[in-house]
Amino acid sequence: MPSSEPSTDVVVERTLIQSSAISTFPTISRTLADVREEVAQSLALRMITKARTVDGVRIGVHFTFSKKDDGRFLRLITSHIRARLPSSRYLFAIATTGSSPTSRDTRDRARTSNALVICGSDEDDVQRAVLLASSKFLGRVDAVQNTGTLLAASVRHIGSSYDDAALWDVLSKSVRTPIDPLLPPPGSRSIDQLLSDARSKLERMTPRQAYEALHDPTYPMPVFLVDIRPASQRAREGGIHGSLIIERNVLEWRFDPRCEARLAIADRYDLKIIIYCQEGYTSSLAAASLHELGLLNATDIVGGFAAWRAAGLPGQIKPPSTISDEESYQISQPSFDSDDVIDGI
Repeated sequence: MPSSEPSTDVVVERTLIQSSAISTFPTISRTLADVREEVAQSLALRMITKARTVDGVRIGVHFTFSKKDDGRFLRLITSHIRARLPSSRYLFAIATTGSSPTSRDTRDRARTSNALVICGSDEDDVQRAVLLASSKFLGRVDAVQNTGTLLAASVRHIGSSYDDAALWDVLSKSVRTPIDPLLPPPGSRSIDQLLSDARSKLERMTPRQAYEALHDPTYPMPVFLVDIRPASQRAREGGIHGSLIIERNVLEWRFDPRCEARLAIADRYDLKIIIYCQEGYTSSLAAASLHELGLLNATDIVGGFAAWRAAGLPGQIKPPSTISDEESYQISQPSFDSDDVIDGI
């Protein structure tokens, strides 16, 4: 009966073949520099592949994790971009994020900086990007090296969604083809279009509907009437006693439940906020802005205060409708000065 084990000659023959293969094709160990080179080449290819085109120029923004010697690694990526786009016009921004070596400034406060590189094929594009970027990262840039077609900088705490959007904005504006200053730029909208878009989001109310909602005890959510007019206009035209006086320049901060400067009543997203201005134009834009914060029940009064007065409605309300009469008069008249400002904004 034949054995299942291979013969000694077969084993020896296999061993000789394997030894020969090993000696013919020796194993080559890769260094850390080789790995960094491969990673840089891969990132460069990815940026080129995912680049957007603005006026015929390729642009792209990419964040990568912090590595040893960030600046040199980012320059390695740019060298691969240049090699792959020798005759194309491009502008790219690359930054490292996450932990990096800490240093201490002159006041001995620890700070963390990451590397940012902006590279391009056209020196004018890069220099425009440098000027625009300087306004985006005020107080966060520790060091800058500008070599014409490449900017290398150390920027503190880079990598947020703001930084990503800011860099895309910088690159887009830097490569735009100069246009006739009398012609509207591509993508711009007139005030009529802005107003139409804003009102498409709202369930606008007539003065009568607003008055009834404010005095309906069965209304499903708290209702507030908000006067956003400046003090001079309120003094000249009069107003509705009981409405919240919150001028336009602080409206979003007062009603954003996420904001420390919010009103105490702005602690939920289903509030019915009814905004009015003098004639119902600015109020529509303001209400649409509150929608962006998540306050989807915000709206305004058609015709504004002028329409309220023309409808013969009372010059006094008792908000909010979900609170008893006694309580409503205690909180119905908070006011803010016309020059009210918020620190840090």
